[in-house]
Amino acid sequence: MITEYVGSRTPRQVGDFLGIHSLSRDIVRRLEEQFAFWRKWSPPREAAAKSAVGCWIPLEDLRSFLNEMPGPTLTPTDVAQRLRAFCEEDCEPPNDALKDGCLAIYEDEKTQGTELAAIMGRLREHIVHEEIRLMHERWDEQRRQAEEKRRALENSFLTGEDCRWTPIANSQDVYCRVNGRAYRLTPKEGKTRNLFRILSFKDGNPRLIGKYANQTEATKTVAQVAYQPEPRR
Repeated sequence: MITEYVGSRTPRQVGDFLGIHSLSRDIVRRLEEQFAFWRKWSPPREAAAKSAVGCWIPLEDLRSFLNEMPGPTLTPTDVAQRLRAFCEEDCEPPNDALKDGCLAIYEDEKTQGTELAAIMGRLREHIVHEEIRLMHERWDEQRRQAEEKRRALENSFLTGEDCRWTPIANSQDVYCRVNGRAYRLTPKEGKTRNLFRILSFKDGNPRLIGKYANQTEATKTVAQVAYQPEPRR
């Protein structure tokens, strides 16, 4: 490479910094290719295997496909460990929830004679669609669980049980009960909150305990006053 570089330039051009820098990069790249860690894996094989990660393509079928490309014969271990290495480097591991669906698509396309490269493309599209669907299902489940917890807290307060802060009937105020005593926290202008001692949810004559900058401060106060003697109304 050095001989070719020198022979294709004038004496003045040989010492050009950019030319020498480009030559050095090419030499390093050639050495890295020659002494690569995964020596059986040409760039086309690498790209194909990386595209198959997470698609649940049967290992033997993938190996046969890769062995059709130029390069030394790949064993099942060669392929399995290269896929594992891709997962460890920068890919997500296969999603077990998508395995059956991917295998069904694979077998259907294989029966029709679709080439593996095209099957991998369809599988990746399927995986993206399914991941989005599963993500929305998780969000729906999280919202359902949050609503169940909210209703349980609301019911606890209304039935006289001790409970932490919770809105009632989607109110802006939040309510809690500690040591059998009920309290209401009402937001005011300037982000302050008024803390009231109430006898019931519809108490029309609540007793103001104090004003607080946030719910955390009000909670600390409730933890103390809930166990102290109360003044008569």
